[in-house]
Amino acid sequence: MSRLRGKVAVITGGGQGVGLGIAQAFASEGASLVLTGRHLDKLRGVVPELQLRGAKVEVCAADARSRADAERVMAFAVERFGKLDVLVNNAQSSHPGLSFEQSLDDIIALTIESGLYGTIYHMQAALPYMKEHGGSVINLGSRQGMYGAAGYSIYAATKEGIRGLTRSTARELGPYGIRVNVLCPAAVTPAAQKFFDDFPEEAARNLKEVSLRRWGDSEKDIAPVAVFLASDDSAYVTGQTINVDGGLQML
Repeated sequence: MSRLRGKVAVITGGGQGVGLGIAQAFASEGASLVLTGRHLDKLRGVVPELQLRGAKVEVCAADARSRADAERVMAFAVERFGKLDVLVNNAQSSHPGLSFEQSLDDIIALTIESGLYGTIYHMQAALPYMKEHGGSVINLGSRQGMYGAAGYSIYAATKEGIRGLTRSTARELGPYGIRVNVLCPAAVTPAAQKFFDDFPEEAARNLKEVSLRRWGDSEKDIAPVAVFLASDDSAYVTGQTINVDGGLQML
């Protein structure tokens, strides 16, 4: 398969969870990849599998909270592959399950800076390269932001900030051929699994709300929609929020 052949994609937080699932699907579709994250060993650990799928893969240690790191990552991608076509803003740190009262300054800063600030920094760093020929930005959102959930107040605020950013930048950047969309997944990730383990009763209640009665698989269920948004198949789609959650939300 080759829907992304010739495209260069940067995926933040690409070493695990949804980010890794998207990287796996992108690799199978022919994209060249730059994966970022705070832990270089974790990133290096997934490279062999992606290369077996035929992808050219580079990894870059970076903190999503750093504007300097975002600029370095984009320059690195263009240096290695000559251009930048797709940016997936997946990196996000949070502490699910904390009440609003328990969310002190360090938790607030970590959540907002890794998610909202990180998305802003990476989009701004990508612009000089994408403005040359267009591109696709895929930002990760969340149902917790769209509908609210106890124990997710700061995370929800962060993800809704990202959705607002997406809508506004989609209007601004459309004339350059840059599309900006939000993907809201419901998938089993390391963070989700920890929540399931820590709060099994709430996890069971949440699962009953999923129409298909199962949580998604990052590669098989979530990533194909990211492939669509990254590919020319979605050339006329921008400013949208797409829920990939087994019918958890219906708009």
